[in-house]
Amino acid sequence: MGLANSKPQAINIPPVQVHDIETSPEKRTRTLKHLIRANHVNHSIICRRLEKHNDMPHVLGSTYLLGGESEHLNDIYDEKSVELDSWEDSPSEVSRHDWRDFLGDRRYQRAFIDFFEDELVRFGYNWKKVLAEYLLKGREPLIHGLIGGLGHPLIHLGYAYELNNSVLAIEALGFCATDYHFLHKYLDNPPLDSAPNPSSSILTILNNVSADSQFNDLFVHPGPENIEPLFDKHEHAVLEYWNSWEIEDPREQFEESVGAAILLLTTTHKMSYPTHDIFLVRLLTTSYAVRILLPIVPAEWQLQLVREWWLFALVVYIAQLRPKINEEYIEDYDLRGRNWRWVSDRALNGQYSKDAQFVAAIRAMKEAEVVWGKKDGWYLRAAVKFAGEFIGWTGSGSTDTGL
Repeated sequence: MGLANSKPQAINIPPVQVHDIETSPEKRTRTLKHLIRANHVNHSIICRRLEKHNDMPHVLGSTYLLGGESEHLNDIYDEKSVELDSWEDSPSEVSRHDWRDFLGDRRYQRAFIDFFEDELVRFGYNWKKVLAEYLLKGREPLIHGLIGGLGHPLIHLGYAYELNNSVLAIEALGFCATDYHFLHKYLDNPPLDSAPNPSSSILTILNNVSADSQFNDLFVHPGPENIEPLFDKHEHAVLEYWNSWEIEDPREQFEESVGAAILLLTTTHKMSYPTHDIFLVRLLTTSYAVRILLPIVPAEWQLQLVREWWLFALVVYIAQLRPKINEEYIEDYDLRGRNWRWVSDRALNGQYSKDAQFVAAIRAMKEAEVVWGKKDGWYLRAAVKFAGEFIGWTGSGSTDTGL
């Protein structure tokens, strides 16, 4: 990953602006670099009885990229540090001959971080070569595990590239190893059965899923704990819907998938239940991570990465009880003079400015407009609606388990 590839891009979108935080002399950039390093040294990547991910770099990175100053970054670090745990030793070390034996075991988080840092030395401190070695090579490459841990490894990897930071790259590999889960098998050996009702539109497929009675009354409450029971009961149906997305125009359909993620986050909550779904926000932040990676990964991996995200999105949608998507909520939304400056101010100075998912979601919507254009203000309306209505999260219980 990160190396030039002679093959044409399967999905032709421009690369994101890379912010080289390792070399910039700017004060707030140096602050970000030092805080990311401090978090890495002082806090484990998975905390609270191995149930919660350390998302400190996500809120720091998004805040910095939205223009946050050094003082705000320090405040975020100080406030969020109390929620995190110190490192504990793993039961044993892992090595090049046995590392796959420990995949998916969060008790080995320290051992995996140590292992990948040793590999960084072996590869001459070229973290992109380390990523290529472990994400893209072998019979079951770790790239197919990026959607584990509610997509946390994928999101973390996006920050590593956008901020050109080796610490985040090593942590992303650590997350990928410890969050390795059963969904990888469908990506390593994708089912070849054709779908009965193919469509080029993700929204059409999601609406079909919403109307499918076989998913009725499967679960009482939304949450990631529904994932494994869903596959136990309806594996064939889920895979049929996954395969029903026919990719004919990769760039245009990837754009639609971004819009679908925004719609799922911003239009599915109700006034009687006004909080937003913290599981659905991961569809948007993982989608943005895919956007970062597409111009970077070799062409033969690009559609695979998008289809990996689509499997994650489909499974999340069903696990969250298939909420109704209301497209008109964005199309008819009144901006009342509010613009991106207002949205960014909510992210940087508002009540939820230290909430990693809130800040990252706003930035993902803002960057979507950079790639796809204003679309008659559609992305701005979605962001204003979300920033103006947000009062907290619900939807996936108290842990990051399940995927």
